Amino acid sequence: MSSGKPVVSASFSYETLEETLDIKPKGAQLFIGIPKENSFQENRIALIPEAVGVLANNGHRVVVEHRAGEGAHFSEKDYSEAGAKIAYDKKEVFQCDLIIKSAPVSEEELNFIKPNQTIISPIHLPVMKTEILQKLMEKRITALSFENLKDDSGHNPIVRSMSEIAGSAVMLVAGNYLSNANNGKGMLLGGISGIPPTKVIIIGAGIVGEYAARTAMAMGSSVKVFDNNIYKLKRMQNNMGVRMWTSVIEPKILAKQLKTCDVAVGAISSSGGRSPIIVTEEMVAQMRPGSVIVDVSIDRGGCFETSEITSHENPIFLKHGVIHYCVPNIPSGFARTASQAISNVLMPLLLEIGEEGGLENLIWHKFNIRSGIYLFKGALTNIHLSQRFNLKYTDLNLLIASQR
Repeated sequence: MSSGKPVVSASFSYETLEETLDIKPKGAQLFIGIPKENSFQENRIALIPEAVGVLANNGHRVVVEHRAGEGAHFSEKDYSEAGAKIAYDKKEVFQCDLIIKSAPVSEEELNFIKPNQTIISPIHLPVMKTEILQKLMEKRITALSFENLKDDSGHNPIVRSMSEIAGSAVMLVAGNYLSNANNGKGMLLGGISGIPPTKVIIIGAGIVGEYAARTAMAMGSSVKVFDNNIYKLKRMQNNMGVRMWTSVIEPKILAKQLKTCDVAVGAISSSGGRSPIIVTEEMVAQMRPGSVIVDVSIDRGGCFETSEITSHENPIFLKHGVIHYCVPNIPSGFARTASQAISNVLMPLLLEIGEEGGLENLIWHKFNIRSGIYLFKGALTNIHLSQRFNLKYTDLNLLIASQR
């Protein structure tokens, strides 16, 4: 058997192949539609006139529905002068390729949505319906949610901004209902020299709880915070820069503190589903008459057993002599500030989408944007929605890779 080496012909040669590089596509002109929101208590608008002006100056077209900015006190003149087209027919707005909303897609709007559109809006998981999700999937919609959208640092910028507004607002609301003007017990939230400060109990040490505590302490109130998450309590102490009274949620200690408090704020966050009931009706019944409860957790059912959903028009009710303020979507009551906060996040994102040549190209380069996408060309890419509604889940990373 021959053990000789294989013979290579003298004419044989190797040739290098050209390297294939990912070429950045040319920028695209976006066609953006902003419809008027008809949802319960929604006064915000996703893009303010100044943001529309920046987009228009960068070559993008924006169509705003008649009276869309009315709730946030932005006039049609403001939008028109910024470069937007004012549409008097909702169908015209939904002819745009990219729809921006400050409220979830409604059943009425499903009829206007055309196939293969891109929608950026909240989803409000607790009240989302299977029928709406299935219709969006049938129309091969690409959808991005406010709640899950992350920035470069891994935080949820819109959720954080809304939480900061809600936290700051609750103390202003509480101070209003403690005064004589609203048949309160005539107390000043905070206090002055020689008079004991008002006592504020905050249940929940998240962003809402932190900003509620900041506002209350700035006004001179005595603040006590309850939360079962020790990390959140420590983080709040560090962020505030002062030693605070904090405790885990021990029912006996909580009930004792509620008996003598003037304001109780419910700011417990829930990762999914309903907020847990922390304060029982018996605890509320033992509170001082004229005390104020502000239940921010009412968006997810509320953490006070006595809480019932109210509206911005009729925000309070009395139960056991205690004033209850249980308005969902508190930032909508400060619609102009909330609209500016949302717009500050969305405007740079839209500019990036335009520069990259579309959302599909952007999510190929920016991984943090992928977390916000729950529908990609009709495929459900959010595992939580898949489990909740028993619908087929598809991995977004695989979908994106298959498109390249």
